[in-house]
Amino acid sequence: MPSNLKYSNGTRDAQQQGLITYAGTNCIIRIYDGTQPANANTAITTQTLLVSLPVSGAFGTDSNGTITLSTVTSASAVATGTAGFFRIVKSDGTTVVMDGSVGTANADMILNTTAIANTQTVTISSGTIIRANQ
Repeated sequence: MPSNLKYSNGTRDAQQQGLITYAGTNCIIRIYDGTQPANANTAITTQTLLVSLPVSGAFGTDSNGTITLSTVTSASAVATGTAGFFRIVKSDGTTVVMDGSVGTANADMILNTTAIANTQTVTISSGTIIRANQ
């Protein structure tokens, strides 16, 4: 029988709060070029790190299944490439929280442009992570 899971609002909010707690304080958003790995447990291999953006303080706050990210500090790119995906890691720099796609439309992370040049300042002005109530 196919899966047909449906979550209550309380379950959805608890899952989002769990993500906030797991990410912890001062996590890092890393943007890479290349193909996104199969899942967040798959190691980065040939992909190039373009920029690392620290999230100030707590990861964010949840309201009705939508996490609003805390302030993301702008940073200078360390390489030139085309942004293909992001990976969020805890403040230890190694524990992976999640991955997602990057693009200028129809992606998990929307950027003004995916073309990133070495030493360019990269800014994320706001961000949300939405957990649908299925």
